[in-house]
Amino acid sequence: QVQLVESGGGLVQFGGSLRLSCVASGSDFGTAAMGWYRQAPGNQRELVATITRGGTTNVAYSVKGRFTISRDNARKTIYLQMNSLKSEDTAIYYCAAGLSTANMRYWGQGTQVTVSS
Repeated sequence: QVQLVESGGGLVQFGGSLRLSCVASGSDFGTAAMGWYRQAPGNQRELVATITRGGTTNVAYSVKGRFTISRDNARKTIYLQMNSLKSEDTAIYYCAAGLSTANMRYWGQGTQVTVSS
């Protein structure tokens, strides 16, 4: 079993930056892959970025060049550095973990990110 706790969300102005953190506890086995997903009102949940324990990343085209995902295996923590934020980045951001990026079994409660214009 894995528990995930996100932090770092909030209100930021257009063009600003935020860094999200997600700390995992429990089984190491279940955190081989971790990532960030988001869901805006009225929209489906979508992938933002994923990272494996070995450091292989996958970043959505819509945020490529603006968002960076990183991982500290010793601290069981992943980060999402978000720069040049836009209004369309407003969403609840969820941390996820699983055996692979295609099998995210564990989810955090989410953290709200709001970008004001």
